[in-house]
Amino acid sequence: MNPEIISLAKQFHFGVISQNKYIVPQNLTGEAFILDLFRAEAKSREDRAAANRLRQAKFPAYKNFEDFDTDSQKGVTAKELEILAKLEWLESLYNLILIGPPGTGKTHIALAIGNKAVCQGCKIAFTTMDNLVHILKTQEISVKSQNRLRWFKKCELLIVDEFGYLPVSRAEANFFSLISELYEKASIVITSNKGFEGWAEIVGDSILATALLDRLTHRCQILNLTGDGWRVANRKQIFDNHQ
Repeated sequence: MNPEIISLAKQFHFGVISQNKYIVPQNLTGEAFILDLFRAEAKSREDRAAANRLRQAKFPAYKNFEDFDTDSQKGVTAKELEILAKLEWLESLYNLILIGPPGTGKTHIALAIGNKAVCQGCKIAFTTMDNLVHILKTQEISVKSQNRLRWFKKCELLIVDEFGYLPVSRAEANFFSLISELYEKASIVITSNKGFEGWAEIVGDSILATALLDRLTHRCQILNLTGDGWRVANRKQIFDNHQ
């Protein structure tokens, strides 16, 4: 390709040309050629944006709704999963709180929502509560924590996993500040092994817990998942394949 074209493409950030990703069709000329070129650039930019959204989300694994077993995992129906999968509730800034013992599918549903939302162009962030506490504690001294917190505040959906597994001391009132800042600006999904009656113990302050729940549950769907833990029911052992 003409070196001047490549130089101008770099100047105007036309990636498909400047990075030699565009193959010039032999049968296209005039407006048809220009349209094909712009479509290629638009797709390239969307692919890069999608890859960046996925990288920023920091999902620990890929999960989808199709693999969730509503027969063994109680507390949510196939119809309810279908409603969640449409993601329309994100546009209305609803929250979702998933409560239940380990292995009942809380994180699976949260990740299925997150993975699908990323594919549809949403900015998502996934974090465990333990990691979030670390970020909030170190935000004043760590550039990495500052950048991550900044992304949380830009997101359309924040997923906080494993709330309640470890106590959150009074010093982490910054968590309440984050939730308050996101209130009516983004959706929040929280998974927890404890019901609301135990949240005061988690945050170490009944007044703070009440204020937290007031914001989270204003527009919120609450799912109480029960049933046998999936990991226990599907436990595998080394000797299983040698019998």
